Amino acid sequence: MNGMPEENLLGDYLRARRELVTPGDIGLPTHGTRRVPGLRREEVAMLAGISSDYYLRLEQGRDRNPSVQVLDALARVLRLDDTATGYLHRLAAPRPRTHRRPRRQAVPPATAQLLDAIGLPAFVTDRSLDVIAANPLATALAPGLRVGENRLRSFFLDPAEQALHADWSHTAARCVAAFRRRLGADVDDPRIVRLVGELSLASEEFRRVWARHDVRTTGDGPIAMDHPQVGRLHLTMSKLDVDGPDGMTLAVYHAAPGSEDAERLALLASLTTAPGRPADAPGVREADGSSRTN
Repeated sequence: MNGMPEENLLGDYLRARRELVTPGDIGLPTHGTRRVPGLRREEVAMLAGISSDYYLRLEQGRDRNPSVQVLDALARVLRLDDTATGYLHRLAAPRPRTHRRPRRQAVPPATAQLLDAIGLPAFVTDRSLDVIAANPLATALAPGLRVGENRLRSFFLDPAEQALHADWSHTAARCVAAFRRRLGADVDDPRIVRLVGELSLASEEFRRVWARHDVRTTGDGPIAMDHPQVGRLHLTMSKLDVDGPDGMTLAVYHAAPGSEDAERLALLASLTTAPGRPADAPGVREADGSSRTN
C-alpha cells in the first residue's frame, strides 16, 4: 500500500473491520472451509438488517450516505467500541472543502512555558506526529523525542527506539491507532500521504498495523521503557490537545508518586541537569530552532 486512498475511506474501513470479526465472535455457526477471513459480506448485511446489495455498494464506495441507523447497526455487528463507532460516523459524514492552512511551527507561548516548568518529560507533536517542541528531560528519556523527528518514523524505522520500549509492537500499534483516529477523513495533507507511503514501503509491521484500521482515543496509557541509564521504567503517558487550529498534542510522561519509577525518573532528571550537559540542552527546543531558557 503506497498511501491513504481517500476515495473510499468508508469502504476500506468496513472491509478491514469485517475481516477481523469471526463467525464465532457473534454466535454464527461455522461449517466447512471459509474462503475469506472474518465475516462474509452477506453475513454482515443480514445481521445489520440491510440488503447484501446495499452493503456491497457501501464497501465498494458506490453509496456513501448511509443513515445513522445503518451505521449504528454495522458498528454493532462489527463489534466497534464507542471510539471506533464515532470514527465510522465521521468517515460517512460529508466533508466540506477547506483551504489548507500554512503549517505553523511554533507552539503557543503558554505551552512552551509549561514544558519549561513541568519537571517531567514532555513534548508537543503536530497532527502528522512530527515533534515540534520538547524539553531536555524528554530527549534524555527517548533520544527520538527531538524537534524534527516523527514519532511514527521513530517507532517503525529506528532500532534504538524499538529497543527502548519493552513492549514495542503494542506501543507502536497504539500510536498508529491514535494517529488514524486523529486524521479521520481528513487525509489530503501531502505530508501525511508521503509519511504513510514511506512507512508502508519500509516496514512490514507498519503495513500490518495500518491495514487493521484500528482507532483509539488520545489519552492516558501505560508505557514500559528499558532506559540505558536508569533501568526499567513503568510510566504513564498522558496526552492533551493544545488549544489552537493545528492539531497539536502535548504528551507528558509521569510515574506514580513515591514509586521506584518516580525515583528513577528523578534520577534521570538530575543527570540531565548536571553540570557538563550539552550546550543546547537548557530550555525547550522548538521547531523554529529557538531555545527557551529556564
